[in-house]
Amino acid sequence: MRSQRSLGVVAVLGLISWFCALYTTTAIDIPMEVLGHVNIEQLPTITDQSPNTVIAFPFDESFPVTCEAKGNPEPEFRWTKNGVEFDPFLDPRLMKEENSGTFVIPNNGNLTEYQGIYRCYASNKRGTAISEEIEFYVPNVPKFPKETLDPVVVEEGQAFTLQCDPPKGIPPLQIYWMTINLQHIEQDERVSMGLNGDLYFSHAEKKDSRRDYCCFAAFPRIRTIVQKTAMSVIVKTKKSDMSPGAANAILDRRPSLLTPSGVRSETQLVKGEDLKLECIAEGFPTPQVEWVKIGHQLPVRAKLENHGKLLIVPTVEQEDSGKYMCKAKNPLGETIHYFTVRVEEPPEWVFEPESQLSMIGSEVLIKCSASGTPQPTITWRVNGVPLQNAPAANRKTLDDTIILHNAKESDSAVYQCEASNRHGSLLSNANIMIMNLPPMILTKEGEDYSAVQGNGVMMHCRVFSSPPSTITWSRDDSSESVEGPRLSVHDNGSLEIYSVEKDDMGQYTCLAKNTEGTSAIDAMLYVKDPTSIVVAPEDQQILIGTTAQLSCLAEYDKSFSNDFQLLWEKDDIELTLNYTENSRYFVEDGTLQIINVSHRDQGVYKCVARTPVDRATASALLMVLDVPDAPDNLVLSEHKSRSVKLKWFPGDDHNSSTTEFIIEYEESQWEPGNWKELLRVPGNHNSAVAQLHGHVDYCFRVSGVNAVGRGPPSEPSERYKTSPAAPDKNPGNIKIEGHLPHEMDINWEPLLLIEHNGPGLEYKVSYRRQDIEEDWKEHVVKRHSFVVKNTPTFVPYEIKIQAKNHQGWGPEPKILTGYSGEDSFFWICPKEVSSVPSAAPDDVAVEVMNSSLVKVSWMRVHKDKLHGHLGGYRINWWRLRSLAESKKSHGEKHTLTFPGDRNHATIPGLTPFSEYSLIVMTFNGRGNGPGSHPVNFKTPEGVPEKNPVFRVTDVQKHTVSLVWDPPSEPNGILTGYLLDYQFINDTEEVGPQRTVDISNPRTTKWILRDLEPLSKYKFSLRSCTTVGCGPVVSEESTTTLETTSTSTSTVGLSKSASPTPPSTPKSPVTKPTRSSIVTALLNVSSAVSDSSANISWISGGEHTEFYIAYMNNREGHWMISEALNTCKSFHIIDGLEPGTEYTVRLIPYSWVDNSSIFEDVITTRSTGLASIHGGISTQGWFIGLMSAIALLTLIVLIACFVNRNKGGKYSVKEKEDLHPDVESQGMNDDTFCEFSDNDEKPLKGSQHSLSREIKAGDSGDSLVDYGDEDAQFNEDGSFIGEYAGRKEKRVSAEIKAATQTPA
Repeated sequence: MRSQRSLGVVAVLGLISWFCALYTTTAIDIPMEVLGHVNIEQLPTITDQSPNTVIAFPFDESFPVTCEAKGNPEPEFRWTKNGVEFDPFLDPRLMKEENSGTFVIPNNGNLTEYQGIYRCYASNKRGTAISEEIEFYVPNVPKFPKETLDPVVVEEGQAFTLQCDPPKGIPPLQIYWMTINLQHIEQDERVSMGLNGDLYFSHAEKKDSRRDYCCFAAFPRIRTIVQKTAMSVIVKTKKSDMSPGAANAILDRRPSLLTPSGVRSETQLVKGEDLKLECIAEGFPTPQVEWVKIGHQLPVRAKLENHGKLLIVPTVEQEDSGKYMCKAKNPLGETIHYFTVRVEEPPEWVFEPESQLSMIGSEVLIKCSASGTPQPTITWRVNGVPLQNAPAANRKTLDDTIILHNAKESDSAVYQCEASNRHGSLLSNANIMIMNLPPMILTKEGEDYSAVQGNGVMMHCRVFSSPPSTITWSRDDSSESVEGPRLSVHDNGSLEIYSVEKDDMGQYTCLAKNTEGTSAIDAMLYVKDPTSIVVAPEDQQILIGTTAQLSCLAEYDKSFSNDFQLLWEKDDIELTLNYTENSRYFVEDGTLQIINVSHRDQGVYKCVARTPVDRATASALLMVLDVPDAPDNLVLSEHKSRSVKLKWFPGDDHNSSTTEFIIEYEESQWEPGNWKELLRVPGNHNSAVAQLHGHVDYCFRVSGVNAVGRGPPSEPSERYKTSPAAPDKNPGNIKIEGHLPHEMDINWEPLLLIEHNGPGLEYKVSYRRQDIEEDWKEHVVKRHSFVVKNTPTFVPYEIKIQAKNHQGWGPEPKILTGYSGEDSFFWICPKEVSSVPSAAPDDVAVEVMNSSLVKVSWMRVHKDKLHGHLGGYRINWWRLRSLAESKKSHGEKHTLTFPGDRNHATIPGLTPFSEYSLIVMTFNGRGNGPGSHPVNFKTPEGVPEKNPVFRVTDVQKHTVSLVWDPPSEPNGILTGYLLDYQFINDTEEVGPQRTVDISNPRTTKWILRDLEPLSKYKFSLRSCTTVGCGPVVSEESTTTLETTSTSTSTVGLSKSASPTPPSTPKSPVTKPTRSSIVTALLNVSSAVSDSSANISWISGGEHTEFYIAYMNNREGHWMISEALNTCKSFHIIDGLEPGTEYTVRLIPYSWVDNSSIFEDVITTRSTGLASIHGGISTQGWFIGLMSAIALLTLIVLIACFVNRNKGGKYSVKEKEDLHPDVESQGMNDDTFCEFSDNDEKPLKGSQHSLSREIKAGDSGDSLVDYGDEDAQFNEDGSFIGEYAGRKEKRVSAEIKAATQTPA
């Protein structure tokens, strides 16, 4: 029967739900903004209330009991206390506010009279809303009772408990056992505190005896700690029964539980609380406790505390219910306790009643259901009155649902549903409004919407009505509703357009309609161009301390010019740009600048281009590079006598991988505080074994290196001192030299102080001749040099040097070979000379490689002729002449030195088309040997050098005059010039390049014609030989707008431009050519005075015009006369400076072939010189004086000649004293006499005859005029030095010879 009834209820509810769906939609919350449009009465709604419990803490000044509500009309408030009406306004001690249900209880006087359970009611004429129950709790100050406690007397081994019995108070409660001096009582497996605060001892020990066991109870919420009276414990010693003097004895016993009591217990708790189960056992030995859950595993969240005696399962769930068991056991047995755990739940909403707006005549369903353990009880109220006390004919209750049939406006009310069980309650107010309203559109009229092309847009049309309205959208005054796959009208009335297009722009209308009426609004949609990033920032790696720049440019719709923003974010946080002196962030033209980058600037930077309707972003990673941080935790391990292992933790590499670690050491004996590098290890290692020297007190540090540089070092390690040991190595860099004949100097680099490995360092020097059988000769020295005396001249020796100290000898040394001192010998003259090489290279040959490079080869000098160690070969060469000239001259001498034994070399950098001469010589440590026979050779033609002068001299409308100088080094026979010219402009426009081939090499000027007026041209010139053309020299110039008309007789011209005057204006009368004017002028000549020059000629019969141009050669400015006619026979140039050189030219009027018809260089006379010369030269006294001077000069010359011929009678030494010669000076200051390579050399100044011609017997290539300068070549002959200039001959004093007296 009950089953059939239940099925009937379900059917009725389904029918009602279907019927309601015909007239209403889902329940609607009434928007409060409706009240701003129309005065609609609103049911009360609780908006704020106090928590379920208000605790009157003693330190608070007052305690508000809150209740706030809204509604139309404004609600009125009333209270109940413990179910009885309570009016706060009747109590003058309470503080109240108008139009509010809140009252405040002040903390003065007795608060206990206000203790109770309060409920607030908010009512207007439409209904009543109620609050949840609010308990006002006045706690008592917790106190332990004042009592006198007897001492607890127990026997040793007996279990006992000290009870705390804390007073009641506001949780949480915290209990501590301490002494009177506030020292915690030590707890362990034997002694522990239970959940109830008691202190349990599983068996007593003598040390438990004390008088100050104190229990402290702390209540944090009320900031109170209370102490119980101290308790005293006396443990009596238990003696053995076997003998009175035996030691104390504790009898073993099986476990039993001190807590909980019995075998079984039951625990109930609420879901979400912590489950705590404890078992504290007594016995001896101290029992161990184990936990299990019957039939299941212990929950994963379970944990054991208090030495395994307490099981805690935090935040329990229903599945944690069940049976648990604890087992306490020791070797004598075990005891068990079972716990039955039930987890219950407070009420939770399954379906919370909702406020709803329904139309008149509809069916209204109000549903309320909740879950919990035990199952909550549901209580219904209407306007705060139990449902049974407010009957209504059209209202029925079916299980958890209230049904209002044919609802009327008067059925509007506040329905309360309360669900409760023993663990709590829930209360919900549902406002049920029954009314009919025409559509009310809450969205503003005429809203403008902007959407980005390609994005979506939502246009709103929020409607309030009863019954709900039907909403349609139309466009551009059309009655047709919009539709399509890209359009959607949502339940709230909003129109959404997906992927907006330009054609979607326009006016849209929202129409809301129900049974009570219609309403409409218009909205405008604008479609904008999307915002995009066109220049995105790029990932960067930047050095610390520098400036980082991140660029970002965006495109956006121009209508947003005033609303566009370009922002920067770092790690999703917007950067603040304050543009102060201390700011490090600056943005200019979309570029973010970060000044003085630091580590905190590393991160992801995002450029945000934002308009009111869209945004575009682009990100870049900024990585800050820096040297590695100092390694940490440097420790030493594996200490051995001569090594130790270092370990460290690498520091941050700051985005640049550590490539290596540098390990440095500092020792405390010789250079304390001076750190030196010991070794390097790869950057992927964090340890290294350092090989050490003996007898050194070391300290170490490590630093990292990456691509940025070397980082700071670590903190120094502990010191480590090694034991003394024999030397590990012998001295190096041993030098064996024979500065003097019969001696051999041995020098070496001493061992470093740290390489001594111990005290008492010495060196054993061992030597013996290599060419004969003999024993080693040994000497022990402390210095780092040794001289072997009385050695044969230049013989080989074997030498070895071994280090030793007090600990022993170093390793066996290597044997080296060296030579004793080099030889000395005598020539015919009784003068000691140095042992330089005595022979010159033979078969010297030259192979021309190209116009500037030759290869020289020779036959090596035999070693017997070297008289010492071969130093190498030297080549001296000089230029005799250019092949374009017949006259020879001594050019600058050049020298190259080629060390080592070789028979060829190359000489670069020669001038083409030239004749050269060279000699080859060898040298040893004492100096150069004799030179070979000179070899002459010629270099082929090359291309000319650049023209030193190239200028534009005259610019007209259609013509430009150019002048130049021939190349200073033609490097061959000039064949002519290539003149290129091309129209250019300040823009990229250029004209075709045109070339003029000038085949006359003597031409140095040219006029280009038929040029465009007011146009810029570029002129280029190259000189040419048969080999090719040289480098280009260029000039630029712009033609004029009009031809310059000038009748002046002079035109200025820079001296550096050319020795050619500029062109002059043409005459309209005659245009003579060069050939015609040459025949018109005959026998041109010049005569000069101190300030003028007379240029004369004989007319050839034709009457032709020409010019005379002249130039002061010091100033370089040309002056041009007026036009002259050949019928005239002379022209006087006035205004010249006395004693000055001038160049004079006769120039045709038309300059058609760019050359003059006459040229001469004249020099004006100096003022007064002619009269002085004429007067003195004719005086007798002057003639007598000059004759006397000539006679004296002749006598001196005869005396010098006689004295020279008598020179053989004197020693060489006396000759040198009488005639010191730089060329025959000694190699060093210790040499008494020198060997001269040319004993027949004439005196200086007497090599040439009075006619300045070279003697027929002398070579123009004689080495007498050249010194030996050094330059260096590699082994392959390539140039590695520089040319030496011509100097007086000298020999470097590299080795001092022994001083001897001539025999």
